[in-house]
Amino acid sequence: MTYYIKPDKYYNYSLIPEWLQGTLIRNGPGLFSLGETRYNHWFDGMALLHSFTIKKGEVTYRSKYLQGDTYNSNMQANRIVVSEMGTMAYPDPCKNIFSKVITFLSHTIPDFTDNCANNIIKYGNDYHATSETNYIRKIDPMTLETQDKVDYLKYLPVNIVASHTHYDKEGNSYSMGTCIAEKGKTKYTLFKVPGGSGSDGSPPLKSAEVVCTVPCRSLLTPSYYHSFGMTDNYFVFIEQPLKLDVLKMATAYLRRVSWASCMKFHPEDSTLIHLIDRKTKKEVGIKFYTGAMAVYHQVNAFEDDGHVVFDVICYDDNSLYEMFYLDKLKEQMGANTMYCKPKCKRFVLPLSDMGETGEDLVKLKYTTASAVKEKEGKVLCQGEVLCDGVELPRINYNFNGKKYRFSYMCCVDISPVATKIVKFDAETKQKIEWSGGDGFASEPVFIPRPDAVDEDDGVVLTCIINAKPAQGGFLLVLDGRSFKEVARACIDVDFHMDMHGYFIPDNEESLVNVGILINPVYKLEYVMKSGNGEKKIMSSHEIPVFIL
Repeated sequence: MTYYIKPDKYYNYSLIPEWLQGTLIRNGPGLFSLGETRYNHWFDGMALLHSFTIKKGEVTYRSKYLQGDTYNSNMQANRIVVSEMGTMAYPDPCKNIFSKVITFLSHTIPDFTDNCANNIIKYGNDYHATSETNYIRKIDPMTLETQDKVDYLKYLPVNIVASHTHYDKEGNSYSMGTCIAEKGKTKYTLFKVPGGSGSDGSPPLKSAEVVCTVPCRSLLTPSYYHSFGMTDNYFVFIEQPLKLDVLKMATAYLRRVSWASCMKFHPEDSTLIHLIDRKTKKEVGIKFYTGAMAVYHQVNAFEDDGHVVFDVICYDDNSLYEMFYLDKLKEQMGANTMYCKPKCKRFVLPLSDMGETGEDLVKLKYTTASAVKEKEGKVLCQGEVLCDGVELPRINYNFNGKKYRFSYMCCVDISPVATKIVKFDAETKQKIEWSGGDGFASEPVFIPRPDAVDEDDGVVLTCIINAKPAQGGFLLVLDGRSFKEVARACIDVDFHMDMHGYFIPDNEESLVNVGILINPVYKLEYVMKSGNGEKKIMSSHEIPVFIL
């Protein structure tokens, strides 16, 4: 369906900067039940894309489900028939025994879901919705139409691929995946997709090249990871003691448990920090490690005077995943929740281990992080806590891999569901907060002003989901320096909580003007255009919306 808006009255105080031109695409779970079946975990919900196209001070809103094989199979059956990480799908009791045997075999050697509900990444000239399986889905960034299904395994030996990708100035993309038990070895694979690849119509991954591999410390229990770090000359990969048990995953269906139950945090194990030289494509000789921690998001990494500095959001355990089971998540909405609050920590890796055993090799004056030399080439790293209660970090990506000051994050000091966003200054340790009152905040995305010199010269975009029933949310525009509100584009449609987003700057190709046009208004009328060209005026409450 396509919806248009008829504006009625405008906010005079809201002025979107003229230079802000482009499309913010966001991705996350949006549908949690089909027929009489429901998902157990919020991460499992079926992917719902939405976008905000900003052009000449006006905003166009679109929303569409990712219509991959998983979506189509579930819809056709009117039940959940494809398993997700936290929800195992079982056959209809009415199915015959042959169908049940086929279902069992497909879960023993699983063909994973293509419900890519986590992030938006770019390979070559193509945009993809992604999760962490071997499947991604190409999408049209203008219309949000679902396009080709892409299988990493056709191009690279990776069974699982991290949701977060890095990009360099040449437009090359860098990603990491895990190759499980190939020829008796399990390894982590870092690969590059050249910029502009796929321009001839072929899949960009056809041009992918392996940068390096890192052996897993255990054959059948590889580390789970969601992101990695990159500087001008190095990659930083954290092999944490949050592990996937491959054998248990293979028997999960038979034991009637979810694949998520096969992921376990091992507090007795250390966290290995792999530093990979981008020129030699090999690990440096120093063996860095720290105590047990769980990391999902890395803030940034950079080099300074013979050191690699990297900042991460870390937890003392894996309780965060448990808190997003839907039953628990609904309980948290109404009360303060006790949970393992995340910390933003700074680690420092010295590029030389010249020194005495027991010596702190960190020589930077602005951090209390340490790296103590031990025997056999090992270095024990202890991080400096920069701040706590923050998640979903974003920076000015022009400063990715470089020394930086500012990050923009969700404030999760009380609950993992954010009601505030924060600008954090890593130099002064100062925070500036923005609170939306009765609303939940999504991941903030920083957009630099064209030709800006200062790191925080730009705007921050975030979606605010209204907590009150039948009241729409809005796209919030904040000034990157003052963190004060510049504009908001209000829409009388319920947003869904999402995970991550990607901003596509405008170019000479004009985006198709479909969707809901907002020039910030508070009264909306919608026109639904059907397949036969008929139009019908719809009020906001008639629009089909799925919310948590």
